[in-house]
Amino acid sequence: MTIEKVIITDCGSTTTKAILFENVNGTWKLKARGEAPTTVEKPISDVTIGVRNSFVELELNAKEKLVSSNNEPEKLPLLIRDNGNLPGVDLYLSTSSAGGGLQMLVSGIVKSISSESSQKAALGAGAIVLSKFCEDDLLEDYEKIEKIKKLKPDIFLLAGGFNDGDKKNVIEQAQILLSAFPKPRFGNSLKLPVIFAGNKDAKDEVQKILGDKFDLITIDNIRPSLEIENLKQAKETIHDIFLKHVMSHSPGYNKLLQWTNIPIMPTPVAVGEIIENYGKKNNIGILCVDIGGATTDVFSVIRNDFDENKKFEFTRTVSANLGMSYSIGNVLLEAGINNIKRWLDFEISDEELTNKLKNKMLRPTTLPQTTQDLKIEQAVAREALRLSFIHHKSFEIGTSKFSKGGGISNIFSQKATKSYIDIKNINLIIGSGGVLSHSPNRLDSAYIMIDAFNPVGIIELAVDSIFMLPHLGILSKVNKEAAYTILENDCLIRICHAIIPKYNDKKIRNGRKLASVYIDGNLVSYVIKGKLERLKLEKNKKYEIKIVPLVKSVDLGKGKNKLIVKEITANEYGLLLDGREKNFKD
Repeated sequence: MTIEKVIITDCGSTTTKAILFENVNGTWKLKARGEAPTTVEKPISDVTIGVRNSFVELELNAKEKLVSSNNEPEKLPLLIRDNGNLPGVDLYLSTSSAGGGLQMLVSGIVKSISSESSQKAALGAGAIVLSKFCEDDLLEDYEKIEKIKKLKPDIFLLAGGFNDGDKKNVIEQAQILLSAFPKPRFGNSLKLPVIFAGNKDAKDEVQKILGDKFDLITIDNIRPSLEIENLKQAKETIHDIFLKHVMSHSPGYNKLLQWTNIPIMPTPVAVGEIIENYGKKNNIGILCVDIGGATTDVFSVIRNDFDENKKFEFTRTVSANLGMSYSIGNVLLEAGINNIKRWLDFEISDEELTNKLKNKMLRPTTLPQTTQDLKIEQAVAREALRLSFIHHKSFEIGTSKFSKGGGISNIFSQKATKSYIDIKNINLIIGSGGVLSHSPNRLDSAYIMIDAFNPVGIIELAVDSIFMLPHLGILSKVNKEAAYTILENDCLIRICHAIIPKYNDKKIRNGRKLASVYIDGNLVSYVIKGKLERLKLEKNKKYEIKIVPLVKSVDLGKGKNKLIVKEITANEYGLLLDGREKNFKD
């Protein structure tokens, strides 16, 4: 089958986005886009209605016949071509985070070992982790039971205990789960899927405890020993349950599953797919963030300097209470009002700022109406992203970084090493979400990301033009080169490159030249402490950039007082020279 035209939908929590991709004269391109409200909630409660409506708008925007005239609600309402001879498309695919996406509870024995491994497996499978439980979380058993009862997850992942070790604690966790007896979010008459991925010697007892009341699936231990972490099978099992058990009982998904040519992917998994593969293909470190109204997803594919082979590692985290509308109050709480105000260039009282943020929480769909409102939103975005990145880095500290030897008791006497997620190894930062993708000035998006992440060296900054990454992620499963072509030509809006030195010397005065900037061998400017400057370059032209430190303590990503040379292709806004003092922390 020749694939030349594809329609892909992403069924989001509020909006279903349909995109038509087409191979035109050998080059894959974005042809048109349509969207409609997602329809998983009452009174409609059928996701395919929103999908149908997005097809109709897509057809109007594409100005060609795509939707079939059949009125059979069970059938895909698209014209599918016969070897390219008829109007329509060759393939239909979809991703989804509708209804809040995949939601899970996870548990383990030790917070920094099996419990964290459980969380990694869930996040890697595209889930939002509602809560995690462990023996050392300081909660009494009755508190755990009450908490689990109140939550309605799609899947519970039960782990804990090394193989051939003590079974007692993991069996106790199973008994707590039985006492709580949580119901699944969809299909109240169904048994909640529970994945047991703990001590292999405990599986028979866990089966006796949970087998009759839950849909129990037993897999290999995700943490068979202190030094080994085994997440692949858990991720695959979660995804399989998501498709076969969770989505099939979600409103209308049983129909949608029959329409698509390959299985539906959770939206975060699809985003991770394209980011991971693109980074590894091009041998570059990528940091990608999607900041929404309620949550912020952070994805990274980055070289692991702790690994002897320096291989690239992919990580995804979700900061479930850091967002721009529903969770904006939590950003205020965690960041503090002074950290938000430090990004504003006008005076505003604490009370007025707090009231503005509370109003946004009460009216989450409102957009900024004044320049001041826009600046407040961008200030909040800086703090939400900063906190989310701290969470992202801390998530990779600990589980496999403890020194070997000394037994289990030695873990608690050790300090975890640094995260391998080092901003120095990031070459490209991609921003997504309304506050970044739809900023009135693209440079503002670049400034937000620089201020939030404190990158070092020569960094390229880009935004996802219309949140196309999920669509390209699932497209890459059937045609990688098409996905990469569209990513580079239509998806990523490459804003600029930035030169950012790291320095912590308080004795350096404002106005001091920190580094010389050479372009194609010619000295053109300096990075100056306290100053942010932009150099214009010819768009799409290649340049050789050389940065030479002028202060011994300056680090441009290769170590103190070491120069860097890099070839870049200039973007619309050229080159930023950022010598502002930042709060760099090792």
